[in-house]
Formats: sequence, C-alpha cells, structure tokens
Amino acid sequence: MRFFKIPIFLLTLFLWISCQKESIKIESKDYHFLVDEVTEVMIHDIFSPPVASRIYAYPNIAAYEVLNAENGKYQSLTNQLNGLKTIENLPKNQEINKPLAALIAYLDVAKELVFSKEELIAVKDSLNIHWKSINKKEFLAAEKYGLAVSSHIIDWMKKDNYIETRTMPNFNVHSDDPSRWQPTPPAYMNGIEPNWNKIRPFVLDSAAQFKPIPPPTFSLEKGSDFYKEVMDLYEMTNNIRKNGDTSKEVAIAQFWDCNPYVSVNKGHFMFASKKITPGAHWIGICKIATKKSNSDFEKTVFAYTKTSIAIMDGFISCWDEKYRSNLIRPETLINKYIDNTWTPLLQTPPFPEYTSGHSVVSGAASEVLTNIFGDNFSFEDTTELQFGLPVRNFTSFRNAAKEAAISRLYGGIHYNSAVKNGLSQGILLGKFVNEKLDFIK
Repeated sequence: MRFFKIPIFLLTLFLWISCQKESIKIESKDYHFLVDEVTEVMIHDIFSPPVASRIYAYPNIAAYEVLNAENGKYQSLTNQLNGLKTIENLPKNQEINKPLAALIAYLDVAKELVFSKEELIAVKDSLNIHWKSINKKEFLAAEKYGLAVSSHIIDWMKKDNYIETRTMPNFNVHSDDPSRWQPTPPAYMNGIEPNWNKIRPFVLDSAAQFKPIPPPTFSLEKGSDFYKEVMDLYEMTNNIRKNGDTSKEVAIAQFWDCNPYVSVNKGHFMFASKKITPGAHWIGICKIATKKSNSDFEKTVFAYTKTSIAIMDGFISCWDEKYRSNLIRPETLINKYIDNTWTPLLQTPPFPEYTSGHSVVSGAASEVLTNIFGDNFSFEDTTELQFGLPVRNFTSFRNAAKEAAISRLYGGIHYNSAVKNGLSQGILLGKFVNEKLDFIK
C-alpha cells in the first residue's frame, strides 16, 4: 500500500478553510423588510403624519451613514444636514460587513422613535440570533460599528426640538373668528402638532423658507374668490356623489386618503380605522421604484434616505403654513353657512386646511424620486392593496403627485388653492433638496 504525504502548507490551508464560516449575506430585500416592519408598528401606534415622517427619516439616515461615513459609494451627509457633525472614533476594521451594520443601526434608531418598542426589539433579537448563527465574529464586528453610528445619530436626533414640543401649549381655537379652523367631526380632535414648525429641519434654512402665497382672503360674499372656491368644491362633490361610488374621482380620493385618524362609529363606540400616512405612501412608492429598477443595497438605502428627508422637511414647511393661515375646513364652513347636511367624501383630518399636506409632501417626494430614477419612470402603485384598494398605474412620479394632490379636492377636505399651491410648495422644496445635498461622489 502506498501512502501520499500531504504538504504541511496544504494541510494548514485545508484546516483553515474548514474552520471558516460563510459571510452574512445582506440584500436589498432585507432593508425593505425592516422598513415594512417599522411601517406596521407606526400603523399600530397611530402616529400623526408629521411624526411618522420623523420616524422614517432618522433610521434611514443612520443606515446611510453606516455605508458612507467612511469610503462609501455615496457622500456622507455629515456637515450637510443641519446639525449633523462628523462621526468620530468609529471602530477601525476593514472587514466590517457594512450592509449588516446598516440594518443594525436602522433598528437601533427606529426602536427609539415608536411606542411599541417591544415589537422592534423582538425583530432585532430574532435577526441577531440568526446572524450570529451564521458568523458570530462578523456579526459582532458589524454590531459594534452599527451601534457606534446609531449612537451618534440618536444624540443628534434628540436635539431637533421634538422633545421640547411635547410640552408646548396646545392649539387655541378662536371660535369667534369665522375664518379660523375648528375641530371637525366625528372625533372633534384638537389640532395636531401645532408646534411642528419648531422642529429642526434637515435641509431647509427655516420652516418658512418655502412659505406659499396666502390663501384667498376669507369672505362669504358671493363674488369673492374664496366663496367661489367653496361653491366650486360644494358643487363638484355633489356631482361626484351623483355619479356613484364607482366614479374615477371616488377611486382617486380613496386611494390617496392616507388618513391615520379615520374614526368609525358603531353604536356608542368609536374606534380608529388604521391606515398609513401620506409619507408612508411615498415611502411605499420608493420601495416599488427600487425593486423595479433592481437597485443594489447601497442605492436602496440612498433612495429611502433622500425621499424621507424631503418628506420630513415637507411636513415642517407645510405645518408652518397651516398654523399661520389657520384656515377653516370646507366641512365646517359648508355645514354652517351653506348646507348642514353636506359631508365630504373623505373624513376631514384634524388640522387647519391651508396648504394641503399630501400635496406638499407628494410634490417634494416626486421631485426627489424623479431625480433618482428619471422623469418617465412608470410604475404600478400597489401600496394600498393591504387596505383593500386596487392597484393604480402611473407614468411618472410627478404624474402620481398631481393625482395625490387633486384627490384632496375630490375628497372634499381641501379647497383648490390649498391643493395647487401646496403642490407647488412641495415641488420647490424637493428641487431644493436635490440641489442642496451632495449624495453622488
């Protein structure tokens, strides 16, 4: 019998290879999964549209900075976003699995922003066990790096005045002024987030940077511009009702409703019918675009980050105007002065009328997404399928934004000026985000 001697270096190589564990593979679908998990928690917790925009933005920024704070594919946002300084003393290790660290940072920031922290902690714990089982050493290195970045982002986040606004005075209703906003049925809630313009924006110089032109001067005289808008809305919604629930206007209004505050009455009970916010709808469109374009992990995080920044600054800009003009909603005015039996097609959300929040954030998000994916990016919007609404098709993001804006008019919750001027306000803001931030190296 013949024996073959195996050279020592080959034996060593064989033993080394046999001891190696596979690398933890992270893909774009893993990031989509976490964004969807955060959305589900937000729906459960019923966050207002402005607050929801904040919950999306900071975790995305944390993940983005993990990938790009040091030698990334894109430019770091440190020293570009208001107040975000360079991240110091990051762990020095060339073997960091950056996509894995990005997911870890995303979850670490997200759990600090929601009420149902235990839901995201459960997701985190489950994923950590899975990742450790694949390659513990790689996971621990990524965890250390990801948490170093998330800690920096959380410290910065806590200085955006959100905490301070929790104890600021509530909105005062001026019942003696017929032009002023009043709580609306069925819940008659107080005006939400009246101090949102005091939140630090990401890119804007101030909340009033894109202050729109004022709404038409309030007047109940039949020849006035304001009264004409009121009557146009009243007559249009009555005609929509005559055409029945299958009309295109009803379909558009329902598709873009995105009102997390819809209250349902059953007997003596009232409960909330939970939905996504306008910002969440556009985050969903961002997901659709990244998947259709087969975006890699880095581009996926980039797209979510830029979109969420534009959405949050859009809400800051819009809310600054809402509580400046403090305009009465159509439902209140029409019921009091024109027809006490009239109701809007959509339930009126609990804040002043001008400008339309959905119009502003749709304009802002559509400009950012157009900048990333192109002007004629057609897509099927499946965002509302989980709420029993059909797919709608769009030839571009801007086309979708126009429909989102006009949906508020069809729904009877905004006058035309709030829709038209709100969309313009958002478009200008979105273009500013595109111009101001340097993402591409």
